[in-house]
Parts: sequence; structure tokens; C-alpha cells
Amino acid sequence: MQRFYPIGTPGTPWSESEKQQWREKQTLRRGYQEEVLTPINALRDSFELVQYGALSIDPKRYPLVALRRPQATPDVPWVLLTGGVHGYETSGVQGALKFLRTEAARYDGRINLVVAPCVSPWGYETINRWNPQAIDPNRSFYPDSPAEESRALLAFVNGLGIEFSLHVDLHETTDSDENEFRPALAARDGKAFEPGHIPDGFYTVGDTANPQPQFQSAIIRAVEQVTHIAEPDQHGQIIGSDVEQRGVINYAYRELGLCGGATSAQFTTTTEVYPDSPSATPSDCNAAQVAAVVGAIEFALQRASG
Repeated sequence: MQRFYPIGTPGTPWSESEKQQWREKQTLRRGYQEEVLTPINALRDSFELVQYGALSIDPKRYPLVALRRPQATPDVPWVLLTGGVHGYETSGVQGALKFLRTEAARYDGRINLVVAPCVSPWGYETINRWNPQAIDPNRSFYPDSPAEESRALLAFVNGLGIEFSLHVDLHETTDSDENEFRPALAARDGKAFEPGHIPDGFYTVGDTANPQPQFQSAIIRAVEQVTHIAEPDQHGQIIGSDVEQRGVINYAYRELGLCGGATSAQFTTTTEVYPDSPSATPSDCNAAQVAAVVGAIEFALQRASG
């Protein structure tokens, strides 16, 4: 097997030594305090801030924070919004914060909202898909998870004792998936790297066990008012999965340990924005995430009232 990644021996899974080499190559590239915690603190007048944990690599630097309204409204849907499970996916974090600033107020009394805007703060600062242990948090949402980011969020969500109706998990698909993170994954696992295709545009990932196609379609219709929708490749697929309808693929949430499977909500979706498109700006990407959340909530409210 030819070398395709600078760490490790091709064909041999990484030991702790290689994982340490990888971790030592990571550097802080932006600020969690400045870009995430400061905007969160600015919302204190409207939301209760809950610290549900901290990362062991630096507990003071990386508190894990969620927001919710101080008083719950009875007999309305509970909505969970998560961002930054993959810390490098910027609009997942900034889109969640933008929704809180610009749209959340109009749903007061109509939904109960819980938001974890940045599940993986170390990944946010180092612009990484993995956590410091070279573990993908979005493949780690299961009991006794090896990823403390996933373990902490699961404990927090389960501890609320809430039956959520809707969970929207905000993500991006970036060019760096193809030129850094997928090669790193293959190297870590001792496998050959097989090149893929990065779709240009927005799409959603539904749950194979609970696809809710009308719900996914409503999100696509909302987002296409803001940015373009990804087209399938020559095989009728997006990132190697069959397109079920325009801009929608499905993954097995629970089997893959995805954040989207963290609850038993009736309506679940994982959004995927393409920030490297020549047709989209960072502002467009944040707006697309907000549009997806609004579209999802509106659909859930219509179903609840129908």
C-alpha cells in the first residue's frame, strides 16, 4: 500500500504513539471563548445557561454549555438543536447561535428549546473533525462512549427526562473531508484511501430507521430559498449513499453512533452545508442552517397541530 498520509505505516492501524504524533501536530487556530462563549453569554437575559461538563484536556478552557428557556411551556413540542459535533464545521456552531439571536424568540410559547451550540470545542479551536484522542464524536453516540464530548451530551440529554419531538443536528461537508479527514481516517484504521466526491450544495441526512421523507423535503424547500441544493453524482449518490429524494440521503443513525440518534424524537435530521462552494459565503452557510432549523420547526408544529 502506498503512503497517502504522513503519520503511521500504510496498512497498519495507529497505536497510541501515532495518535500522539497526530495530536502534537494540531494547533489552536481560533478562539472558543471569543467566537462561541462570548456570544453565548450575551444571551443570558433570554436563556438559562447550563454547563453540562468540560473537556479533560483543559476544563477551564473548554466548558460544555447548553442553553434553554428558564421556564418550560406545557403541552408544546420539545426541540433539541445541536451544532459543532464536528468542531471544524463552522456554520453548525455559528448557525445555531444565529438562530438563537434572530429566530428563537418567535417560537416562545410554541416550543420548548434546548440548544448545545458547540459540542466539540477543542475541535472548534483546532478546526478538527476528531477529538484529541483521534476519535470521531459523531460516530460515538452510544452507551459508554469513548468520546467524552458524546458521552457528556448523551448524559445531559438523557438526564433532562424529556421526550423530544424534534432534533436538528447541524453539520457541513467540506473539501477538507477529502484532502485531510478521510485520508487520516483510512491511515488511522490501517485501510487504503479511496477517493470520493464532495457535493456542491446543501443536503440532509435522514435516519434509515425513521426517514420521515416529508419532513426532510420541507427542510430542503426552506433552505433552497437561501442557497443551492446538492445534486447527485453520476451514480445517483451523495457521499456514497443513494439519493432518496432531492437533496436527501439516509444513514443508520443508531448503528453508526450519530448524534442524530441521541434521542427518540419523531423528527430528526442532520444538515450538511457546503462552505467551500464558489456560490456560497460564510453568511450564506449560517443562513442556510437557520433556514433548515426554521423549516424543521414549522413542519413539526404543523404536524403537532394537525
